[in-house]
Amino acid sequence: MDSDTRGVDPAGGATGPYPVRGRRPGRGGRTLALVVAAVLGITGFLGYRGELPRWPFRDDATTAELAGPSLPPLDVDLVSRVAEPALVNITAGIRPYGLGAAGSGIVLTAEGEVLTSHHVIKGADTVTVSDVGTGATYTATVAGYDSGADIAVLDLNGAGGLPVAHIGNSAPLHLGDAVLAIGNAGGTGSPTAVGGPITNLDSAIVARNAADLSRKSLHGMIEVAAAVAAGQSGGALVDRYGSVIGVITAASGDMQKATGKGPNGYAVPIDTAMNVVRQIRSGTPTDTVHIGPTATLGILTSDAQPAGARIDVSIYGLPAYEAGLTDGEVITALDDRPVTSSQMLKAALNAHRPDDVVRLEVSDPNGGHRTVNVTLTVGPPN
Repeated sequence: MDSDTRGVDPAGGATGPYPVRGRRPGRGGRTLALVVAAVLGITGFLGYRGELPRWPFRDDATTAELAGPSLPPLDVDLVSRVAEPALVNITAGIRPYGLGAAGSGIVLTAEGEVLTSHHVIKGADTVTVSDVGTGATYTATVAGYDSGADIAVLDLNGAGGLPVAHIGNSAPLHLGDAVLAIGNAGGTGSPTAVGGPITNLDSAIVARNAADLSRKSLHGMIEVAAAVAAGQSGGALVDRYGSVIGVITAASGDMQKATGKGPNGYAVPIDTAMNVVRQIRSGTPTDTVHIGPTATLGILTSDAQPAGARIDVSIYGLPAYEAGLTDGEVITALDDRPVTSSQMLKAALNAHRPDDVVRLEVSDPNGGHRTVNVTLTVGPPN
């Protein structure tokens, strides 16, 4: 997936005090001790930045500096060997032409739960997965997804004993941390690793899907100065210890590279991704998280004016067509829930499964209104 970045087109002891004459011995010591404690407390609160301030209490007081050892460069070969066995290559097929996308995934459980990017499996009728660690190939079903966060979860049919990724934590990350992006670059089936420093921890981008040219705004992304390539989407952004701290999502586009602002890669923080995973595991859908097979009406829609989801195409042989819905009609409610836009219709369908019967309120271009019951069928992830 390519990306834009805000207007740019986008695949981490002084010696003790002496008593003061005229006062009880020890009182001045307690006062100075409180001052020292306060100083140390402030330093801890502000955070360590290179060295602590020097606080000479006497002319002959000694001073000390705190300095942590510098970290060695990230070892690309070593980290790759740690992380790669827990990755998979994903091929998504779209009938009837067999077109689709190649991407990557991260193994979460030995039984074949895989984390990937939603756009990798968007619109797919079939999903095939090959495990890097074992070489085995599996068919996969989509357990759920959050298209807004660009996160999806797959279940591999018949899998067992797979190498599992070590899931890290994205909260402690800092600008400049060395990380490695690993995935199926170019769809070759062999993982490719590219490294670089983190350059932004809260990047906002507009990502363009190279498969269908759709665009999506993504926020809170980790930006890395690394030449991430198509096919690495859904792969792992890992730290120097091989722990997954992000899910690779996008790469800077040609225009950004031409202006000297690339190459950059972007990843969903692993904390964000795992929140979606937990919601999917719960089996409870939300307006953003879809669980299980995708239910569809079999229509293409756009926003109607002043409100509603306009039917641009009612696809022959699918539920809406069979129920008599035609091009140009506008869906204004689903199960008494108002539908004011095409996106709201998708959100309403998110909570449904194939074979559910929904009640649609529909208006036609001549001002007529009617209610239609439609039985949903299985569709590709939308």
